[in-house]
Amino acid sequence: MSTTADATAARVPLQSPAYAHWLLRPVDAAAVEALAKAAGLPLPVASLLLQRGVMDAAAAAQFLQPTLDHLLDPYALHGMAAAVARVQQAIAAREPILIYGDYDVDGTTAIVLLKTAIEILGGTVRFHIPHRLRDGYGMQAEVLTRAATEGVRLVISVDTGIRAFAAADEAARLALDLIVTDHHLPEAAMGLPKALAVLNPNQPDCSYPCKHLCGAGVAFKLAQALLEAVDAQRAREKLLPSFLKMLVIATVADAVPLLGENRVIASLGIDGLQRPVNVGLRALFDVAQLDPTRRPLTAGDIGFRLGPRINAAGRMDVASEVVELFTTRDPGRARELAVKLDQLNTDRRAAEAAVLAQIEAMLAAGTIDQLGCLVIDGDGWHRGVLGILASRVVERTGRPALVLSHEDGEAHGSGRSIPGFHLLEALESCHDVFVRFGGHAHAVGFSLTSARVPELRERLQQHAATRLTAQILERKLDCSAELPLRQIDLPFYQSLRLLEPYGMGNEEPVFIARDLVLDAAPQIMKEEHIRMRVRDGETAMKALGWRWAERVRSLALDVGSRIDLAYRLRMNEHPDFGGLELEIVDLRPFASLETLL
Repeated sequence: MSTTADATAARVPLQSPAYAHWLLRPVDAAAVEALAKAAGLPLPVASLLLQRGVMDAAAAAQFLQPTLDHLLDPYALHGMAAAVARVQQAIAAREPILIYGDYDVDGTTAIVLLKTAIEILGGTVRFHIPHRLRDGYGMQAEVLTRAATEGVRLVISVDTGIRAFAAADEAARLALDLIVTDHHLPEAAMGLPKALAVLNPNQPDCSYPCKHLCGAGVAFKLAQALLEAVDAQRAREKLLPSFLKMLVIATVADAVPLLGENRVIASLGIDGLQRPVNVGLRALFDVAQLDPTRRPLTAGDIGFRLGPRINAAGRMDVASEVVELFTTRDPGRARELAVKLDQLNTDRRAAEAAVLAQIEAMLAAGTIDQLGCLVIDGDGWHRGVLGILASRVVERTGRPALVLSHEDGEAHGSGRSIPGFHLLEALESCHDVFVRFGGHAHAVGFSLTSARVPELRERLQQHAATRLTAQILERKLDCSAELPLRQIDLPFYQSLRLLEPYGMGNEEPVFIARDLVLDAAPQIMKEEHIRMRVRDGETAMKALGWRWAERVRSLALDVGSRIDLAYRLRMNEHPDFGGLELEIVDLRPFASLETLL
């Protein structure tokens, strides 16, 4: 399940949020100094590493300079040996293998990776991706029945299957061997589906260290084991680096924590994407207006420009074309498919904007109870944009939200949450109302009959009443360190970039500078953004705030105003007026330490 958002998509009209608290993580000054000295790093960078659990120079070297050797042993995944043996048997016997995937970035990329690996080894592969609107999420028994009649004897699920109990029972009835590769959380009450092997780091009795692989990550581990079993040197030197270029797209787009093995995947994958070879990737880069020869690709480019275009296929049309895009060798066909994905993404944004306007009107009119966990529903809303809309509602309200669409007596929905509120557990508290559901702590998908939506709303409110506390609902800004402007220079910025790529679990640092003085009145740009110049003694820097105009007006800031600033450090590459500058995350009137105490 992907949680990719498009930075260019329509946004709920609201000012940039004010945070109730700026939280500074406690650090041991002696430990920071020791790590900085041992690893040869600036003190603030050493502090950031300690906050991420990096405790010594060796761990710092691995974090800052990951290599292929840091990929984990795939056999540490419970069930891997059985899965590898069965796939090898199918390849040797020339059995056709069905890969059963999902329609988002994670699921389609997983198919590309595993299909490619098996075909490199001489296997015969077909794949199935459910249609979001016709089929919904998850494995369907009728697809397995059809595969069995066509001679398939081995089915491998990717990014799905961990709760596919009925489909697994049907596979057993049809004498199909089933290998489930998934990363979603298993059903607590019912356990695991019947399968020859289940590969999921979150299943009971699995000691795999990286619990937060995306679905494509789990499929990659199976591919890694298969390829290394035949020619470990070729796999390490050629094949795995190529696979990581695809895997990083799913890893970033699915918003899994970029720590541990995921950091290895993200770092090496983004580095590889600076030199794309796959004709589909090159075509997608072109329509997304990305040129790594002019500007290095970032995790943000994947999350906000590549991911949404890939996701658009499954949201608006047929996701199988994503697999074709990344497996074709015809540049002309790749260009045609990439252009289509780009147009589908434009269509997706239009559909999102139309429904978002309705939701915003409902929120403004007070027709939605904005207490507890929000349940917002409408007729005929495009099901392909419900997850994005749920994210927008969370941004707007600061509360967990489900967004549902009614059609022919059925309701399909997606949900997004806030830190501290486990959304999948919330759905499990009323599991009997659903036809199907699944997901994670922060993102879920589900379906139910329309008649039971009022019951869902009521029972979720009951569940949230004792769990969605005022402390959880307070907007908090996690800050990394106090960093006065006088300590900022180019060498520090360059050392800070060693922490990239940023993402979940390895968030871009937010620093605090106190008692800054405005050199001039803030300048309003395009009616909603601001630019201003702030000074810390002899050091002055530019600061930019996106969607900050209304807040700045309310604070009546002017030349000479004293403020505290929470910011991220940016490099403006403009040849005439570039240089280091600050991106405003939050600001408030200066508060002396005496006042704070």
